[in-house]
Amino acid sequence: MTLTPPEGRFDGSLHSFPVRVYFEDTDLSGIVYHANYLRYFERARSDMLRAVGIDQRAAQDEGLGAYAVTHMDIHWKRPAKLDDALIVESRVKQVRAASCFIHQSVRRGDELLASAEVTAALLTPDGRPRRQPRDWIDKFNAVVDEGH
Repeated sequence: MTLTPPEGRFDGSLHSFPVRVYFEDTDLSGIVYHANYLRYFERARSDMLRAVGIDQRAAQDEGLGAYAVTHMDIHWKRPAKLDDALIVESRVKQVRAASCFIHQSVRRGDELLASAEVTAALLTPDGRPRRQPRDWIDKFNAVVDEGH
């Protein structure tokens, strides 16, 4: 039997990524420490890139650069707790020459726990913005969700 890490999937323009809350994610009260939502959002965005066919590692190895979050607004609504099964939902809202705007949320079932508006930009290895390759823009545009 071969085990693989958890993977998300697209349903139309919605990318869903599963996350389990472990002890290391929580504070002394068993509630997820607020900064760990950033980790959940990052994992889901990385998985979303993989799912649309963007190989981040190859891009770095080739010297193209990497995506970096340049802006994020987060709203926490309810706490996640130890052993919760969560879903991180991601929707690409807009694609520009060097950046993407992404809406993300963390849910426990139908309950919204946190949401974020994220700007991620492609940066050169020395940290300067660079245009995304045309095929990457096309891949993002194929999953853009302007309706939500």
